Formats: sequence, C-alpha cells, structure tokens
Amino acid sequence: MTAQSIETAATPVAVHAHGAEITVPLTTLKASPRNARKVKHSAAAIEALAASIKAKGVLQPPVVEIERDGEGAPTGGFLVTIGEGRRQALRLLVKRKAIKRTHPVRVIVDADNDAHEISLDENITREPMHPADQFEAFKRLADEKGYGPEEIGARFGVSAHVVRQRLRLGAAAPELMAAYREGTLALDQLTAFCVSEDQDRQRQVLEQIGPHTPAYAIRRAMTEAKVRADDRRAVFVGIEAYAEAGGSVLRDLFTEDGGGWLEDVALLDRLVADKLAGLAEEVRAREGWKWAEVGSDYTEASAFGRVYPVEVARSEADAAEIAALSEEYDRLVSETDAAETLPPEVDARLEEIDRALQAFGPDFDYAPEAKSRAGVMVLLGYDGLARFERGLLRAEDAANEPPPWEEGEATGDDDDADTPSAAVAPDPDEDGGFALLSDRLIMDLTAHRTMGLRDAVQADIAVALLTVVHALALQVFYPGYGLWTPLQLRLTVTGLERLAAGVSNAPAGRRVADRLEAWGVRLPEKSEDLWAVLVPMARADLLDLMAVCAGVGLYAVRDPHDRRPGALAQAETLATAVGLDMTGTWSATAAGYFSRVSKARVLEAVTEAVGAEEAGRIAGMKKADMAEAAERLLEGRGWLPPVLRTAVDEDTDAEAAASSEEDTYPFAAE
Repeated sequence: MTAQSIETAATPVAVHAHGAEITVPLTTLKASPRNARKVKHSAAAIEALAASIKAKGVLQPPVVEIERDGEGAPTGGFLVTIGEGRRQALRLLVKRKAIKRTHPVRVIVDADNDAHEISLDENITREPMHPADQFEAFKRLADEKGYGPEEIGARFGVSAHVVRQRLRLGAAAPELMAAYREGTLALDQLTAFCVSEDQDRQRQVLEQIGPHTPAYAIRRAMTEAKVRADDRRAVFVGIEAYAEAGGSVLRDLFTEDGGGWLEDVALLDRLVADKLAGLAEEVRAREGWKWAEVGSDYTEASAFGRVYPVEVARSEADAAEIAALSEEYDRLVSETDAAETLPPEVDARLEEIDRALQAFGPDFDYAPEAKSRAGVMVLLGYDGLARFERGLLRAEDAANEPPPWEEGEATGDDDDADTPSAAVAPDPDEDGGFALLSDRLIMDLTAHRTMGLRDAVQADIAVALLTVVHALALQVFYPGYGLWTPLQLRLTVTGLERLAAGVSNAPAGRRVADRLEAWGVRLPEKSEDLWAVLVPMARADLLDLMAVCAGVGLYAVRDPHDRRPGALAQAETLATAVGLDMTGTWSATAAGYFSRVSKARVLEAVTEAVGAEEAGRIAGMKKADMAEAAERLLEGRGWLPPVLRTAVDEDTDAEAAASSEEDTYPFAAE
C-alpha cells in the first residue's frame, strides 16, 4: 500500500510518517479538539468554500494528525488541525448529494508539531488578500475568460449581485484603486465613486474632494447632473415608461434599495409635461370643463377665483332608494362587525350595494353652468401624484358683475375709513322715493338709521355673529364682491406661495385648503344668496365658518418692506394662545434651511439638536456637504429655528382657560 492509496476500514491501521501526503475517505476526517479557532466559520464562508471545491476541488490539502485511542494506538481516523473549514465545506457538498460520503481527500500528516500551536500559527500569520486585488481579479476573470456574474458567483460561492459590485469596483479609475490601496480612500468612498463607470468623472471628483469627504457627498457630486429615481418627476412618469422612451438609468449597486438616477433630464421633463397635458385634456373632456391646462406650481392656481360643487338635486324616489341602500349597508356592517371574515353572501351584498350607490353619482358636484365657465388645472404634487385643482374661474368668466353703485366704492385700502365714497346714486325709480329728498337729508336720516342698526346688532349677539360671518365669507369665497355688506370689516387674503414655494402643498397648507373646499361645497354659488343660507345655520357651524375665514385672512410674514411691529407682536401672542407647534408641518432640510444660512448657524443647530461632538465632526466640511449632513443628523428630531418656535405661557391653567372659553363664547356648542 502506497502513500497515495486510499485508507479504508478494511485495511490495517497504518502509521504514517511526518509530512506524508495521503488520500483518505472524507468519513475518516474529524474536527480536532485542539484547534485554536473556537468561533465557528460563518455560513457564508462555508458556502463560498463549498462552491470553490465543487468547481476546482480542494486546492490546498488539510493538515491532519493521527487520531489515537486511550492507549495511544491509531484508530484509523484523522483530526483536522488546519483546514476545518474545508472539511465542513466537503460535508455540505455531501449533504447536497454533490459528492459521496467516502469522497477521497488529499491530506498532509503532521506527526511532529504541536497541533494547537500550528493551528494558532496558521490563523495568525496569514494575511488576507487586499479587497482591491480581489476586485481586480474578478474583473480579470470576466474580461479574459468571459465569465458572467452568475458563473463567477457559482465558482466562488457569492451572489451574482455581489459579483456585479466587485466588477464595478474593479473597473474604477486606477487613481482610485491606488488611493484605496494606500488607505487614503475608504471602501464606502470608493463605492460612492463607482456609482458611475465614467472614469473621467471619477478623476474630476477625486481632484475636488478632501480626504474626509463623506460617501454621500461624493455620490452627489458624481450624479449632480442627474435626477434621483425617487424624484417626484421620476415617480410620476415611472422608470419603465422613461426607459421605454429611450432614457438611460444609472443604478446604484451599493445601496439596499437599488436606487438610481435618470440621466436624460430633458427627456424626463418632456414626459412629465406630456403626461400632465394628457391628464388635463382627459379630465376636461370627461367632466365637461370650459378649459384645462397644466400648472407649474400652486401659485398659478391661487391666482384664479373659484366655483364650488353644489348639492346634486335628487328625485324623491332616488333619495328614498339611496337612504334605504345606505341603511341596509350600515346594518350589515354592524351585524358582522365582530366576525373575522365576512360571510360570502354578506360580502357579495355589500359590493352590490356599493355599486348601486356609486351609480347615483356624488352627492355634491359642479353645476353644468359652472363647468361651462370654469376650468381645471393639473399640477404635479410633491409626492409624484397629479393634483387636480377644479372649479378655477378666470376674471372674464365670473358670473357676478358688481352693481353699478359699487363701481366707485372704496376697496377697503383707503387710510381714512370714515370718508364717504363717491358712489353713483341709485335709480330714483328703484330707491323707494329717496330721490325726492336732498342728498344732505338722506345722509342725515341714514346716519340715524345706521346708529339704530348698530344698537340693534349690539343687543343681539346671534345677529352680530351672523353679520361678521357674512362679511368674512363674502370676502373669502366671493373675491371681488366682498363689499356687498354694510359691515366695514375688510379682510385681505394674501397668497403665500410666491413667498415660500410649496407652502400650499405642505401639511398645514393642505388642511387649510381642505377646510375651504368643505365650506365652498356648502355655500351658494351666487353671493346674493349667501345671507339666506347663513340665517338658518346652526351657531356652531357659523363659528366654524368664521374660524375658517379668519384663519385664511391671517398674515404674519416678516417682510422687511412691510413694517408692522404691532401686528407681528400680536401674531406671537396668538401663536402662544393656540399652542402653535410647527414641528408637524415644517422640518429643517438642506434645501429649505441649511443651505440658506451661514455655517455658524448650521453648526449651532446641530449642537443644539444633537450635540457638540456631532457638530465638530462636520465643522470642516464644505457648505453644501455640511447642509446635507445637518439634514441627516436632525431628521426626526423636531428641531426648529427660533423664528418658528412658539413661546409657552407657563401661567395659563388649562382648566381655567376652558372655563373662560365657555363664558366668552356662548355659542361654541348648541
């Protein structure tokens, strides 16, 4: 029997000399209790070894010592001193039926050295390959042998995605690989450079950055002329539609979400415009609007007047059927509320009722006459969804024209509110005989009547509330016709979109718009019908409408050209009174705040919100990088700049305030 023969259980137990290379069955190899490595090999490491052995065999024979029994006699087994990972990989292949349990394994016998010492020596003295060498070696396999990511992955026990990452890193500019080998460039920085395969661009950015530039800043510089895949335009159009139109996508192989960038910005913008225009024409044709157009932002929509939906007139039969279906729907839902799953017959009936109710159409809709004068604007929302602003009214399409006696009336902007306006006298045939009296006498008599009206309104709180709400609603919901009231209460509604882009689409802006929309549905289209609608309205509703109108008329913008210190001071008091918390509607971002303030302010914010240590880490960054870092550090922390903070009135007692409110506002509840 030679040293190259396979040891079997049938042969006598042989004693092999030190350094002998023999071939033994896998079943005779056992783990050595004197192995210095106590932490088990990872599953990924064993997987990689198994793939390598399956493709190329065991490249380096394990080192073994002869197993002996209690009396020192050889047992026929071998303890693996060096190569335990290879033994486990072979056992994994047996488990997968890739090889037999008796698979022959070449081993080298060590009979002289201490098993524990050489196990320790083997694990300490070896130095792993530098990752850069590995990246380039993978690239060489792909270039010279034509292996694809799947083939390489199968031969080395890694996923095809990991291979693609290493191939991309192996294709980095030589200057980057040299810096990585020297240790002046970290792995995360190298991956940021390799988000793009453009070596010229990699060299340009390498020359611009400093040694401590974070990976996200490098990635941003590599993609500054591209559009992120989560940009609202990309979300709206869709990556697939963009690709079908011939657009190229730069994928980031080094992020978990596989994000990327759209490289053809002009194509993307054209696709956005075309899709919005198509939606505008579709909604115009389907709903019957006079016009439809695409808007760039909410500022354009706020420049129009509005018409609102009105309640759809129903026949008695339709109204009765809708009520019966709704009652049946609610009853079925109530009866099955405790059930985990709805009975099939109940589920089918609910769907049937739902279809029947939908067939009647909405309860509120725009009147055909209103649609014949108004239009719809389609906008791209911040979330990548199309927004439809319906019922927009151009000035020339307004249904109401100011009466002739108001053409010369003051607009409410005059400094002297007591000066009578130079109004045109009413027609003598329509004024109840006023023309028979002199102007001076008419003024005298109507002054007395005005004083009597003041006295009567002061004595009737309900009427006073009604008068104020009427005046406010005229100016909010019927712009241009707010002078149709004797109450000298002037409310100016100032658009804020021109001052802060996106403010109308922020959470607070959407809530304000939703309240206006809800009340716009309930109010009549013509301003002269408003009084008749308000008179029978519940006082709680009147208070709610007054709050909506008062809120939209507030203006607390600190404009250097509009110095109103008294009004601004009152705005601060009001913010404290309502407990205004801006953390729910505003957050500090690089674009919205940090890039617009000095570095000192950025560091001040980070210190206050996170701590001086984090501020110190970003202190040496360039302004743009510092702004990005500050946004990440403060995300979700609720930090606000001083101008957005609300002072807390510590002396206010909640119960006393609630009691005071009940005494002051007797109509807060019916």
